[in-house]
Amino acid sequence: MGLEDAAAQLQQIQAELSSDSFDLNKKKGDSEVYRKWATFTIAQELYAIDVMQVKEVLRFTDITPVPGAPDGILGIINLRGSVVTVISSRTLFNLEDREIDHNTRIMVVEFDDQEVLGILVDGVDEVLNLPESETERAPGLIGEDTQRQFVQGVCYREEQLIILLDLEKMLVGMKLHIGEKR
Repeated sequence: MGLEDAAAQLQQIQAELSSDSFDLNKKKGDSEVYRKWATFTIAQELYAIDVMQVKEVLRFTDITPVPGAPDGILGIINLRGSVVTVISSRTLFNLEDREIDHNTRIMVVEFDDQEVLGILVDGVDEVLNLPESETERAPGLIGEDTQRQFVQGVCYREEQLIILLDLEKMLVGMKLHIGEKR
């Protein structure tokens, strides 16, 4: 899905949410609860975070390195007069870096109701409305692997596995991961 298609889909979702006849938690008389997820790819795997935490998605832009910054912090960007720190999802997931291409995006996310960060991802896919009944809890994970502690659950959609991430835990994990490298 292209960036323009994603923007059109987001506008359609916003229009549906503002209409009185649309109930986010009900579909066709069902009392099923749905959650909206923003999906993105890293190393050909599909991940998702709560769409309400995504402020915007940017095409890759030059990132200014910060001298002495630990691995995982790529640097900073200027976003309409605000300085935003950009982190590497690949470093967080203990994956090798890859070349930046036309699909590479910076997802600008907000957490702790005030903190804004950019997360470099391989690509952004779409916004999905997933029923909670189809979301499975995160499988038991063996070991203390930092990057696995923030998996909230999994969901299958059209035979594709989507790994649902808890952004708060992911970013705390990033801080711990960075702290270990110092």
